[in-house]
Amino acid sequence: MSRIEQELMELLEPAVAAMGCELIGIIYRGSPKNALLRLYIDKPGGVDLDDCTRVSHHVSGVLDVEDPIRTSYTLEVSSPGLDRPIFKPSDYNRFAGERVRLRLQPPLDGRRRLAGVLRGLRGDMVVVEENGIEINVPLSQIDKANLELEA
Repeated sequence: MSRIEQELMELLEPAVAAMGCELIGIIYRGSPKNALLRLYIDKPGGVDLDDCTRVSHHVSGVLDVEDPIRTSYTLEVSSPGLDRPIFKPSDYNRFAGERVRLRLQPPLDGRRRLAGVLRGLRGDMVVVEENGIEINVPLSQIDKANLELEA
């Protein structure tokens, strides 16, 4: 998570919680002309369009007052969807036993992608079982992680 994403997470987590939802992650793609701020929210039973709209209006007010992003940007509020992104280290234990896809940067043993069953977080290593073999991936090398819908 980038510095600005971390700052936005700290700023917006309480605002999203006040709306009865959990802020599970933030993606910020800065650009002078068309920056994007995407918030992923969830709650027990899932979120719907009304939840996303309510949170978007509430968060817009917080962002207008605090003004953490100096350029123009588009705000999107979304549910995590079926291929839920994993943002927080604690989520690697929370979703242990689920199928996961990882994109690695830099590559690990020449591999940029890894898919298998998530076994959890051990220290600073994410453990993924692929074809019966446990692979330890340094948390710092995970560029993107998503749960994978089983077919």
